[in-house]
Amino acid sequence: MSSPPIIARTVGALRHAVDDYRTRKATIALVPTMGALHDGHVSLVRLAKRRARRVIVSIFVNPTQFGPTEDYGAYPRTWKADIATLTAEAVDIVWCPDVKTMYPDDFATRIVPEGPATAGLEDRFRPHFFSGVATVVGKLFAQCRPDIAIFGEKDFQQLRVLAQMVRDLDLGVRVIGSKIVRERDGLALSSRNVYLSPEQRRVAPELFRAMKEAAARLRAGDDISAALASGTKIIRRAGFAPDYFEVRHAETLAPVHSTRDGKLRILVAARLGKTRLIDNMAV
Repeated sequence: MSSPPIIARTVGALRHAVDDYRTRKATIALVPTMGALHDGHVSLVRLAKRRARRVIVSIFVNPTQFGPTEDYGAYPRTWKADIATLTAEAVDIVWCPDVKTMYPDDFATRIVPEGPATAGLEDRFRPHFFSGVATVVGKLFAQCRPDIAIFGEKDFQQLRVLAQMVRDLDLGVRVIGSKIVRERDGLALSSRNVYLSPEQRRVAPELFRAMKEAAARLRAGDDISAALASGTKIIRRAGFAPDYFEVRHAETLAPVHSTRDGKLRILVAARLGKTRLIDNMAV
């Protein structure tokens, strides 16, 4: 049986443990999460363990990345199950600060990213989101001092934003994206999938099917607008209300006009009932 991880709740306790690892010249990987862990998170942890000697997983439901009408209060919190999962995966430290630790009453500094953060995708519908993410991840990097940070490719725009932030601010952390983990029917694993009703869960994989069909059409040389219109039609017919269904440059997230414009990525966000799902796929 694996030993339980160190549970750090204060910056002092965290730094004491990290200082010990640094003294021993151990490489450190950080996996930032908001808890409600699933197999997608486990894949991030396992990748982290392959890349570093010590692994820190943070669990912090970050209020600054939720808008006034979003689900901060209802976001699933499964502490006991999460710790059991991380113990089984032999994680070294679980960093679980409270809101006051991360945002004390006199907190006055925020990171406001541009570039990929203003691509007109998630930022168009959640204008607060990337400032909240960049600020909290910046704090996590300063607190945990990792060599490597692992993020899932499901949140693809977020991955690009954080990679840009690390380059721009010379943070010295290597950001690594981990492949999307899917159910057998193609649905990307997400903590928000628990909100889907049985009927919604049945039709949710249409999001994956629509991307797959659009990607196949693009690879075959189809016109971009026609391929995206076809994909959008599939998800609308399934009952989704799409926020966007777009193809962008895979590195910059800039709009593209041709399949010859470089590496491409299809990105989609859509609501099924009250649940908002996001996904993406390489072309």
